Amino acid sequence: MSEETAGTAVCRRLVGRTAVITGAGSGIGLATARRLASEGAHVVCADIDAERGEAVAKETGGRYVPTDVTDADQVEALFRAAHEAYGSVDVAFNNAGISPPDDDSILTTGPDAWRRVQEVNLTSVYLCCKAAIPYMRRQGRGSIINTASFVAVMGAATSQISYTASKGGVLAMSRELGVQFAREGIRVNALCPGPVNTPLLKELFAKDPERAARRLVHVPVGRFAEPEEIAAAVAFLASDDASFVNASTFLVDGGISGAYVTPL
Repeated sequence: MSEETAGTAVCRRLVGRTAVITGAGSGIGLATARRLASEGAHVVCADIDAERGEAVAKETGGRYVPTDVTDADQVEALFRAAHEAYGSVDVAFNNAGISPPDDDSILTTGPDAWRRVQEVNLTSVYLCCKAAIPYMRRQGRGSIINTASFVAVMGAATSQISYTASKGGVLAMSRELGVQFAREGIRVNALCPGPVNTPLLKELFAKDPERAARRLVHVPVGRFAEPEEIAAAVAFLASDDASFVNASTFLVDGGISGAYVTPL
């Protein structure tokens, strides 16, 4: 089967560059590790799940670094390992995140659930950016892609309050960093996917099919995204094709954020 037939990437925009991916063991992270490797990048796979992390590193010819993204020392060690292995840190895809069932309406979400989601979804991005930027400053170049969400620009009556707030924080932080470091050759963008057909989403919606149906009806294209479609956007933002894309709210949401009513 050819690359074209298989639907995999045939362009080679990232040859010789080093890409660090958090949450690389599944979902968007896994699809992105495959995509960036196919475009020639050295992929450094970070995940808290050693079995999954090692498997994707082996598949992509990269390296696995066990990482709890809420631990500053482990995050620093992750980027140091990438630099020591390959001599640069060119791309940071700060993607790890959670969406636990106890994060719901503000009326029912407790402080512990709130804090845990903020730590994994927002504080981890702060830690990863803080660790990656010094390497990029010395190089005079770099692309940081932080996973936010379409929920950062919209409101939902079926709330996941801490998740939504965390993604709004990622969006604002990415914008500020993109402005601050632009003249040093560093681009920072917030990737804002719509609902994606990942294990995380499947698990959430399997427990609550009504929630899935309520959300799906608002997507103009009539389906959720596939992880490979989000990975394609990451590859673009990581590459020189996106050389003038910076501090952006990069929506890949099937039109959901632009919709008032959707087709019947």
